Amino acid sequence: MRMLILLFLVINAYADLKQDMFNLYQNKKFEEVCNLGFDNFGNNSKDEEFLSLYAFACLNSDFIDRLAIPTAILKFSKESRANAAYFSIIVMQKKLLYHALIDGYDLSSFNLPTTDYVLSKVFDLYSKLGKHESRAFYLFENPDDKKLIYKLYLSQSDGISKIVIEEFYDTIIVKRHVYR
Repeated sequence: MRMLILLFLVINAYADLKQDMFNLYQNKKFEEVCNLGFDNFGNNSKDEEFLSLYAFACLNSDFIDRLAIPTAILKFSKESRANAAYFSIIVMQKKLLYHALIDGYDLSSFNLPTTDYVLSKVFDLYSKLGKHESRAFYLFENPDDKKLIYKLYLSQSDGISKIVIEEFYDTIIVKRHVYR
């Protein structure tokens, strides 16, 4: 009887966790969802709904590096495979952009798939520059909305370079993305 009660409590707690994460996600508390998913990953690593929710929350809170493991695991449904492909594009673009900004690597020869995520948009704009002299920062105009400008630069913290993308709309900063 004790085992049945314990099993019920574990199942109920798990259902509550996923529902709590979903509610937080709907309220745009992406960083909280990402951290909850990270803290409870081990117990839920076979639940693709949990993994997708966790990964999208991490994406929306700019924790791109946390996408790597869910991307490798998401493969058992058509939707999961599509999500994994989407996440892997963004992870690859982040790594290539970092390589280009730090090491001067030329991205112009790449013809990669893209996404609607801000890092992908900036990656595409940066790769169109071709070979060029390194700059302290780059300004890119969104081709679909001339009032939306992206400022790309590197920031140093604790001896580590971080990619920073600031979004401006009509010269007013809208959002700042920092990728470690």
